[in-house]
Amino acid sequence: MSVSGILFLAFVMWAGVASAAPAYPVPDSFLAGVPLELGSPDGSAPGSNDWSCRPSDAHPEPVVLVHGTGGARQTNWAVYAPLLANEGYCVYSLTYGNFPDLPWPLDAIGGMTPIDTGTAQIAAFVDRVLASTGAAKVDLVGHSQGTVQANNYVKFFGGADKVAKIVSLAPPWQGTYGNDQISAGRFLRSLGVDDAVAAGFPVCQACPEMLQGSKFIDRMRAGGVYVPGIEYTNIVTRYDELVVPYTSGLEPGPDTTNIVVQDGCEQDYSDHVAVAGSARAAGFVLNALDSDHPREVPCRFVAPVAG
Repeated sequence: MSVSGILFLAFVMWAGVASAAPAYPVPDSFLAGVPLELGSPDGSAPGSNDWSCRPSDAHPEPVVLVHGTGGARQTNWAVYAPLLANEGYCVYSLTYGNFPDLPWPLDAIGGMTPIDTGTAQIAAFVDRVLASTGAAKVDLVGHSQGTVQANNYVKFFGGADKVAKIVSLAPPWQGTYGNDQISAGRFLRSLGVDDAVAAGFPVCQACPEMLQGSKFIDRMRAGGVYVPGIEYTNIVTRYDELVVPYTSGLEPGPDTTNIVVQDGCEQDYSDHVAVAGSARAAGFVLNALDSDHPREVPCRFVAPVAG
C-alpha cells in the first residue's frame, strides 16, 4: 500500500473513533447513584444533560428521566442515564421538588414539595430540552412519584402535545397504602445523614398525595388516568413494599402495556427501589422506547434494594 493509502486509512480509522458515541459504564444496581453523588455533589449521572446533544433519526425524541421521592437527577438514574446514552438517546434529568437553599446533601433530596410544585418545574425543564434539541416531543421515563409527576404534566400542565411516550417504573395509578416517606429516610441514611438531621428535614408534602383516596389521586383518575395520543408502559414488581398493592400500577387503557417484572422470571426480587436498577426492567424500558426494534429481555437474579 502506498504512503498516501496508509495515511487515508489511518484518517478513516481516526474519524471513526472520533465520531463514535462514548460508551459509559452501566452499573447493575440502583444504589450506584449514591457514590456518584458523594463523588460529585449535585452532579448529573454519566450520559445525561449533554446540552449539545442532537437527537438522531433513530431516536428523535429525547428522554427525560423523572425521579421518585427522595431521589435526584443523579442518585435515581445511575443505571438509566448511561444505558440510554449508550443506545444513542439524548438523555436529560432534573431534580424537582427539593429545597435548593439547604446545604448538600439535603438539597439533593427531591420529590418533597407538593406534586403540583414539582410538576411546574418538570414542565419548564421539558421546554428547555425541546428548545435545546429542536425536538417536537420528548419521552418520559419515571420512577415512583416520577410516574404520576409525568402524567400530571401531560394531563394538567400543558404537556400533552410535548410527550410521545410515558414509561413508568412502579407507578401508583390507583394510589398506595404504602408510605413513600420510607424511601426518603432510606436515602438520607445511605448518605450518612444522622437521625437528628433527618428528623429536622422538611416533611414530604408529596407523600400523602399518593395515598389511595387522596385528592390528587382522585383528580388524576377522574375521567380516566391516561391522556389520549400518548403511549404508556407500566412496569411493576410483585415485591413492591411502597406501592401497595403492587397492582395499583397495572392500570388498563388504550395504547397501554402493563408488565410485571417477575412474569417469566421468578429470580428477579426487585422491590420498589431495585426495580429502577433491574436489567430486566431496563430491557422492558428499552423495548417501550423503541418498539420497532424489540430485543430479548434478560432474566437474572436481582436482590431487593441493592439489586
